[in-house]
Amino acid sequence: MSSNNLSYEKTSTGSAVAGKNNKWSALGPGIMVAAAAIGGSHIVASTQAGAHFGWQLVGLVILINLLKYPFFQFGARYTAATGESLMAGYGRLGKGWLALFLALNSFVGVVNIAALMGLTAALLTWVAPGVSSQVLVSVIAGVSLLIILLGHYTLVDRVTKLIVVLLSVVTVLAALVAFGQGPVAPTDFVSPSPWTMASVGFLVALMGWMPAPIEVSAMNSVWSMSKKKERGYLSVKDALFDMNLGYVVTAVLALFFLAMGATVLHGSGVEPAASSAAFTQQLVSMYSSTIGPWSSWLVVIAAICCIYSSALTCIDGYSRTIFSAWLNLQQRDTDETEKPLLILVVTALALIVVLMFPGTMLSMVKFGMIVAFLTTPVFAWLNYRLIQSEQVPEQHRPGKALTFWAQLGMVFLFGFAGFFIWWQWLM
Repeated sequence: MSSNNLSYEKTSTGSAVAGKNNKWSALGPGIMVAAAAIGGSHIVASTQAGAHFGWQLVGLVILINLLKYPFFQFGARYTAATGESLMAGYGRLGKGWLALFLALNSFVGVVNIAALMGLTAALLTWVAPGVSSQVLVSVIAGVSLLIILLGHYTLVDRVTKLIVVLLSVVTVLAALVAFGQGPVAPTDFVSPSPWTMASVGFLVALMGWMPAPIEVSAMNSVWSMSKKKERGYLSVKDALFDMNLGYVVTAVLALFFLAMGATVLHGSGVEPAASSAAFTQQLVSMYSSTIGPWSSWLVVIAAICCIYSSALTCIDGYSRTIFSAWLNLQQRDTDETEKPLLILVVTALALIVVLMFPGTMLSMVKFGMIVAFLTTPVFAWLNYRLIQSEQVPEQHRPGKALTFWAQLGMVFLFGFAGFFIWWQWLM
């Protein structure tokens, strides 16, 4: 392994730390993870949960965010405490685990990026109705590449922060407007129950991407290495502050998106569309018809910010983690996690998928969500093992309460994954 395996607590020069040793300057990787997470899991899954079942799944959304939290935190903690990426850690546990991560990330990365770019293009047709979706998705890919390749981590960091702030403000406003109008459901409307065998598939998809697959914690890892290189210093405390803030924003916005669906679509008599793009446009139309045409722009802006921020950060994040995993399979770990050629290849593959197989996107996304759910307990266990390893200084390992919290999470995740396998293939 390289010399990067030094703790982030150590710095070579005091001047690198001077004026920068504060929590706010450390913000970046956790906010970018939030931007990557606030995509299909929020504008589609959370809002559909509210549209189908009203407020009944609020508890499940809160629960899954709580149960996944330790494993995202362990990812940020591991890199800040050891100075090496999660991919290097997976390699320490065995090349088989790292190869599994590389294979999964390569497939899911292309599928997710394709879905996010396609959905962003579909939403932009509201703003530019005369432009074809093929042209729009190509423009989205081009703009994203310019931001990533010319601005590198620094520009992606800044653009993401701006989008997440705008997204948060607009989403809260849209939900408050809907609250003020009141629910569209008749007073005698009886909500269908989500606690039936027929709803298991939906619940699995919701939990798989809520707030994100746990392997997204690897993005936090490589972005933290870039932040440390840019800033010259990144303590464990600062890294956890950044991660926690991003995670809380993600969880809270999930509830606001659920509220939008529960207030505007639930009980309206309109069957929520299965397609992500059609459902989002349906949501915009319902805002326009029930509250007024002006309100639809709130949802359009929130949706575009939501999906594009995910597309941008996923292009950058998946490319970096794939490159890092490949390097570590060759037993090389470095803070140089950006590979321009790989970024171009990943984006080009995703663009080809959107342009050549537009009709398959929904089934591919559903497959990706199920894979994410089934692999979540595996990567949760890997992150748990890493944070307890001798590689992590004892003072930076989790305490008894957080360790027990993580163990509860693994019991739930493995248990529900087993139940889903039984329901899907053995029942």
